[in-house]
Amino acid sequence: MLFYVYMRVLVIGGAGYIGSHTCLELAAQGHFPIIYDNLSTGFRELIGPFPFVEGDIFEQEKLRVALAAVDAVMHFAASAYVGESVENPRKYFRNNVEGSLSLLDAVIASSVRIFIFSSTCNTYGATNAGMLDESLPQLPVNPYASSKLFIEHALRAYRRSAGLKAICLRYFNAAGADPEARTGEMHSPETHLIPLALQAAMGIGANLTVFGGNFPTPDGTCIRDYVHVTDLAKAHVSAMDYVHRGGTEFALNLGTGRGHSVLEVVEMIRQVTGCDVPYSIGMQREGDPAKLVANPSLANRELGWQAQFGLEDIIRSSWAWIQLKHQASKGIKVARNMSGK
Repeated sequence: MLFYVYMRVLVIGGAGYIGSHTCLELAAQGHFPIIYDNLSTGFRELIGPFPFVEGDIFEQEKLRVALAAVDAVMHFAASAYVGESVENPRKYFRNNVEGSLSLLDAVIASSVRIFIFSSTCNTYGATNAGMLDESLPQLPVNPYASSKLFIEHALRAYRRSAGLKAICLRYFNAAGADPEARTGEMHSPETHLIPLALQAAMGIGANLTVFGGNFPTPDGTCIRDYVHVTDLAKAHVSAMDYVHRGGTEFALNLGTGRGHSVLEVVEMIRQVTGCDVPYSIGMQREGDPAKLVANPSLANRELGWQAQFGLEDIIRSSWAWIQLKHQASKGIKVARNMSGK
């Protein structure tokens, strides 16, 4: 028989996209999230009703005090633009590597031993494998992915040396918004396909640029595995319970197991919104693989987790969120209905 265990969770980067959704899911499952964020890329409006500590992961004394009040840590804070990491690798190794090591120093000095790390499928590199599983070699091709892999290596070492119950969750393409409009996707600048395409459809953003039209795929555009952010949030809570109960797997892929091309996404947006997406085909980006699709069977088995939302659900929730934010920016009061229907 399983007994419920209440956890106080320090959510590092909880004012960001995936972190804010995970705070909602933690609370929904009876846990107590505390947000720790320096607001460099997070947003105060995404904090919601949760306790908030404004702090940096380099601030050891602030971390010491915050860690004394919790049972587990979820680490979402990172610089996360692949292109920027190529142009400014120093920023990425400083923030993602040195910053995460600073956080780990504070954790190891505390009594907290549960650590959930936000990693990425980018650590597999420019592979041509069909569906990616956790047994593939990790050969990152950009500083962002390299920085994430470095911390995976550090966590393996701390698991052995300090008894840290750590797990790495390798996301595929996070997308979508909270079904109740409490939080959603906000980046500055925005680089993700779906919000850029929706903004183009609304006429509030530039025409969409599709990077590459000659990939060896059915329509020539690259294929990605889009996983709803609420599904990712649920996986984090399940992973916390998993390591608490003694689960031993170190890294898990989080995806749907189904890929969609860029033009399939554009067509689904047209169907959902009734609006055309003006776009042009641009140059293929260096290092972009033709296809990245998760084999999520290990997460399915170990966590009892499976993605519940499909591409249409993702686009409907994103469309409603973007409309809500646009109307709010004009001072229009609207009901928070994220069905998109």
